[in-house]
Amino acid sequence: MTVIVLTIHLMLALALILVVLLQRSEGGGLGIGGGSGGGMGSFMSARGTANLLTRLTAVLAAAFMGTSIFLAILAGGGTSSSIIDQTPAAQEAPAPTEPAAPVSQ
Repeated sequence: MTVIVLTIHLMLALALILVVLLQRSEGGGLGIGGGSGGGMGSFMSARGTANLLTRLTAVLAAAFMGTSIFLAILAGGGTSSSIIDQTPAAQEAPAPTEPAAPVSQ
């Protein structure tokens, strides 16, 4: 189960990186929405592409967060414990020792 969720998580991460890089930033970036974009031959306008990529980014980010939380739950095993509880000193208290008797001369 963990392997399947982890594989989906990695694919979501790669898709999220790709979608973010495709978006047009203020400086131009690697955006695909360049040029006039108007005309009968264009598939989508620049505005439509931006809206699609924004929505796709939001969906991928939500799915990525969901798989992250699910993987954290699977890794925890449903138990919460402290590191302090796992140390040997916390499990066994050393027996108190009596002070040595003074040596008389």
